[in-house]
Amino acid sequence: MAASRRRGRRPGRFTAIAAAAATTALTAVLLTGCDSVNKALDCVQTADSIADSVTSLQQAVENAANDPTRIGSAITSIGNNLDKIDNRTDSADLDKATQDMRKALAKVRTAVRNGDDTPDISGVTDAAGELTKVCQP
Repeated sequence: MAASRRRGRRPGRFTAIAAAAATTALTAVLLTGCDSVNKALDCVQTADSIADSVTSLQQAVENAANDPTRIGSAITSIGNNLDKIDNRTDSADLDKATQDMRKALAKVRTAVRNGDDTPDISGVTDAAGELTKVCQP
């Protein structure tokens, strides 16, 4: 009879240890998962801000004759938002999308410096679309 009690206790201890280990593992997964979700939400929010800034850039290009400084302000705003994304995430796809956006912005900035009042911003809009795709949760 004593043998059966011992057998009965061991599974109980084993179950308690297994439950504690499972709880610890689940907590780690949930915390990591929440962190990933928070990063994704930050990315989406910042991508939305970039989309707004791209719209501002489009409007600035359309109205460059009235206020050419708006193009530079819009480019700076997009760059600041890209910095926010870079600081909040560590995705290779996102890194590529932000690099593509920075290259497109550099081309627009160079065109404006060279006297182009209506630079081609299709590279910026394309990069913004890619960034939005990458940031979707």
